Formats: sequence, structure tokens, C-alpha cells
Amino acid sequence: MISYMVNHPRVLAVVLLLILWGMSLLGTWLRTLYRPSNGEDMDDTALVISAALTLLGLIIGFTFSMATTRYDLRRQYEEGEANALGTEWVRCDLMPPSDGAKTRALLLRYLDARIAFYDSDYGDTLDAVRASSAALQQELWLSVVPTAAAQPTPISALVVNGMNDVLNSEGYTQSAWWNRIPTPAWALLIIIACIANVLVGYGTRQTRSGTLLLVVLPVLVSVAMFLIADIDSPRGGLIRVHPRDLMSLRGSLSK
Repeated sequence: MISYMVNHPRVLAVVLLLILWGMSLLGTWLRTLYRPSNGEDMDDTALVISAALTLLGLIIGFTFSMATTRYDLRRQYEEGEANALGTEWVRCDLMPPSDGAKTRALLLRYLDARIAFYDSDYGDTLDAVRASSAALQQELWLSVVPTAAAQPTPISALVVNGMNDVLNSEGYTQSAWWNRIPTPAWALLIIIACIANVLVGYGTRQTRSGTLLLVVLPVLVSVAMFLIADIDSPRGGLIRVHPRDLMSLRGSLSK
């Protein structure tokens, strides 16, 4: 359930808002069962609430830092893929004309497949794109191996190394897209948020301003977690890594 929600941040935000609001109401219900007898008890409660909110804020900030780091890494590897493909395109001039033309045609198809990988959502389309990329990778490698085997020179080695960089860059990208915030970390964060909301509901007086506070904290926490999940989700969020460098390369090569 948590894995599905973190892949769909808007669902996560709605579900969390309802859960956290329910936790706040649970806190007010517990307050009616046990009314503090004196001001010292309320001081102790305020101290615990302050500590819980501080801890929640620190963990949210740390988790946000993890998400932004992973987003930057995915963006860097997209740029790396474009650079590797562009370099190999130029090195095709070192191959025999017929072999170079064949490899360049494959590079264009592979470039289109990589752009589709970044633009695809979860589902059958993504599986088809991955299968197409894997098949094209094999064809690309086989397109440079015969030339290098027939003429094992430093020049042919440049072509082979460039193709190796193209294939490796896809692996680095896929690894970065799999590198997500762990599900247990999300579960612990949600548990801490629930406990904090229960404590706030318990310590809030039942006045008009107090009732407003019971809504404000769940909304703020839900929005914060939505932002974290949105940045961390490569495909389900609004903030995504768009293949700008790959598309720019595709446009230049088409000319």
C-alpha cells in the first residue's frame, strides 16, 4: 500500500490528510477521557508535543534532502546519456562509411527509445520501451564489434569505448531511477507524523482557534510529504526529469 502511494504522490497526499486529521481527532477524544488535573501536567504535555514536532520537522527535512539528491542524480545521468550518444555519433566518422551509416541509424532509433523511456508512465508502454532499448543495445554493440575485430587499431578502440559508454550510461540511469527512499523509511515517517498529530490533538484546547490548529498541522504535513514523494517518484509525480538534453541532441542530429 505504501509503495503504491509513494509512486502516486497525489493519492499519498489525500490519504495522509485523512489519516492525520483522524489522528488529531483521536487526540481530542483522548483528552476528553483524561483531563489534566493541573497546569503542570499541561506543561509536560506541551514539552512532549514540542519535542515530537521538532523530531518530525527534522525527519521531514532529512527525507526532503534525500529526495532532492536522487532527483539531481537522475538529471545528471540524463545529461550523461546525451553526451555519450553525441560522442559516439561523431566517432562513427572513424568507421567505414557503410558501417558508420548503419550505426548512426541505430543510434537515432536508440535515442528515440531513451526519450520515450523518460516520457513513459508506469504500465505496458514502459515495458515495451525497455524491451526495445535492450534489443537496440545488442544491435548497437554488434554493429561496432566486427569493425574492431577486423581492424584492431587505437582508432577502432575509440569507437568501441564510445559505444561502451553509451551502454553503460543507460545502466547508470536505470540504477538512479531505482534508487528511491526506502519504504520502511516512509512507514516510520508516517508513524511519527501520526503520533505527533495525536499529541497535538491531545494538547489543543477545544476552541475555535484550537479546532483550526487540528486542521492546519495535517494539511502542512501532507503537503510536505506530497512534495517529497513527488520529487522522489520518477514517473508518478509532477516534478519529473524531462529529457531536454536528449531531445536537444535529437533535434541537432536530425538537421
